[in-house]
Amino acid sequence: MVYLGRADCLSAFDLCALPGIDPISLSQFFQRTQGGMLDMFNMFSGGALQRMSIVALNIMPYISASIIMQLLTSMSPSMAALKKEGETGRKKINQYTRYGTVVLTAVQGYGLAMALEAQNVVLDPGMFFRIATVITLVGGTMFLMWLGEQITARGVGNGISLIIFAGIVAELPRALGQALSLGEQGLLSPAAIVLLLLGVVGLIYGIVFMERAQRRVTVQYPKRQMGNRMFQGDTSHLPMKLNTAGVIPPIFASSLLLLPMTIAGFSAEGGPEWMTMVTSLLGHGQPLYIALYTAGIIFFAFFYTAIVFNPEETADNLKKHGGFVPGIRPGQRTAEYLDHVLTRLTVIGSIYLAIVCVIPEILISQYSIPFYLGGTSLLIVVSVTMDTVGQIHSHLMAHQYEGLIKKSRLKGGRR
Repeated sequence: MVYLGRADCLSAFDLCALPGIDPISLSQFFQRTQGGMLDMFNMFSGGALQRMSIVALNIMPYISASIIMQLLTSMSPSMAALKKEGETGRKKINQYTRYGTVVLTAVQGYGLAMALEAQNVVLDPGMFFRIATVITLVGGTMFLMWLGEQITARGVGNGISLIIFAGIVAELPRALGQALSLGEQGLLSPAAIVLLLLGVVGLIYGIVFMERAQRRVTVQYPKRQMGNRMFQGDTSHLPMKLNTAGVIPPIFASSLLLLPMTIAGFSAEGGPEWMTMVTSLLGHGQPLYIALYTAGIIFFAFFYTAIVFNPEETADNLKKHGGFVPGIRPGQRTAEYLDHVLTRLTVIGSIYLAIVCVIPEILISQYSIPFYLGGTSLLIVVSVTMDTVGQIHSHLMAHQYEGLIKKSRLKGGRR
C-alpha cells in the first residue's frame, strides 16, 4: 500500500476518475503488462482504461449487448417477429439492448473492481469500492451509449464507430511519439521506422481501395407506356460493395475476445494456473489468438452482411418495379443469383479484413510497435472517416437541393 500526500492525491484526481485508485501502482501494473490484451482494450477505450476513468469500459458492453440481440433476432422466432414489426419492434429491441448494456457493464465493472483489488492498486479495498466502481462505470458507459445514439439520430454517422474512432485518433500522436522513441533507444533502426511509416501509408491506401471496390450488377427496365407516351427501357446498376459489413466484424471479434480476457489479464498474476495459461495462449501474436481473431472476423463478416443485405427482398423490389438482371428470371432466380454474387464478394471481403487486421498484429507482437498503428485501428479510422465524409456530403447536397427548390417555388409564386 502506497501512502499519497496532497500533491499525489491531486495527481490521482487528474489521472483516475474512479475513486480509491492508486495511480502509481496502476501505472506500474500497465508497464508490466505492456504488449498484452490490456493494451488492445486500452486502444479501443482511447487510453481510458489506463487512466481508469469513468469510461474505462468504453462502449464495448453496448457492442456486446448488440451482438447478443442480433444473434437472438436470428435464432429466436419471437425476436424475429418483433424485428418485423417495423419502428415499434426496433424501439423494443433497442430498449432490450440498453437493459443488456446495463447488466453487462455491471458484471464487468464488478469483475474489474475485483481484479484491481487483486493487483493491489486500490487504496481502500472492500465492498464500498466495488459498489462505487460499478455505479461509476455504469454511468460512464450509459453516457457514451446515449451520446452514440444521439450522433446516429442526427445523421452525422454511426455514433458507436465515431466514439471508438475519436478514442483512437486522440492517442495517435502519442503512438507516433512512442514509435520514434523506439528509434532513439536503439530498439528500431531508422530504416525500420521509415519502412513502418511507408507500411502505414500503403495500408491506408489499400484500405481505401478495397472499401471503394464494388460489383455493379446490371439491372434493365423494359419499355413502359404511360398514357399516350412510350418510355424507352432504361439500364441501371445495383452496386454491391466488396466489404458490405464495413468495420463491424473486427470490432465485434475484438470485443468478444477482450471481454473474458480483460479480467483474466488483470487476475493472471494472482489467479489460478489455468488462467495464467489461457492468458499466455491468447497473447498477441500467439497462434490461438490469431486463429480465434481470424475466425471471428470471417464469421461476423458473413453474419452482418446477411443482416444488412437481403437478396430476396432486393429481388422482390426489382420485380415490383419491373427491373430484371439480363439473363436471369425475375423473382427467386434473381434472389439466388444475388446471393451467389454476395457470397463470393463476402469471401473476398472477409479475407481482406482478416489480412488487414491480423498481419499488423503479428508485427506488433514481434517488434513492440504501438497498437494504435495496427491494422484494426487504421481500418476503423479510415472506414469511419470515409463514411462520415460521405454522409456529410450527402447532407450538404440535400440542403443545397432544398434551397434550390425553395427559390424555384418563390419565383413561381411571384409569376
